[in-house]
Amino acid sequence: MTDTDNKSDLVMLAAELTAAWLSNPNNRVNSEDVPAFLTKMHVTVQQLSGTSQAAAEPPSAPGYTPAVSVRKSLASPDHIISMIDGKKYKTLKRHLSTNGLTPDEYRERYGLKADYPMVAPAYGEARRAMAVKIGLGRKPKAATPEEAPADAPAKTPRKRKATEATE
Repeated sequence: MTDTDNKSDLVMLAAELTAAWLSNPNNRVNSEDVPAFLTKMHVTVQQLSGTSQAAAEPPSAPGYTPAVSVRKSLASPDHIISMIDGKKYKTLKRHLSTNGLTPDEYRERYGLKADYPMVAPAYGEARRAMAVKIGLGRKPKAATPEEAPADAPAKTPRKRKATEATE
């Protein structure tokens, strides 16, 4: 087998492995990340087959340009503007997961601080008010002996009725 045949076989194998990995619905990848993944898969196949020459330097990660500035994304208390597509959202978590990102990856991608919110302030406040209204987050009130009135009789256990013996 010639060197050219070997290279084309490795490329085909890397392409098949990449297609199989991408066809899994649990693996979410942006379309712009596919070429980098394919290149990485090809380098890995070359290394595993032992035909790898000097380790080729992988392509650098693409620089992401935010759709809006950080200040503009947080300008309104009613919504947060996504830096991915520039659209308004009350909460970014589902939007990020459809783009294959976690909140930490999103913050890292755009150079945001760790306390950058993922929920619009007004929406978070409305959710907090609803939780308080239905009683979430409160500990149940426990009766202490001091709270019982002094002149109240002590509770006595109920007496059971005697059952008649059966013959």
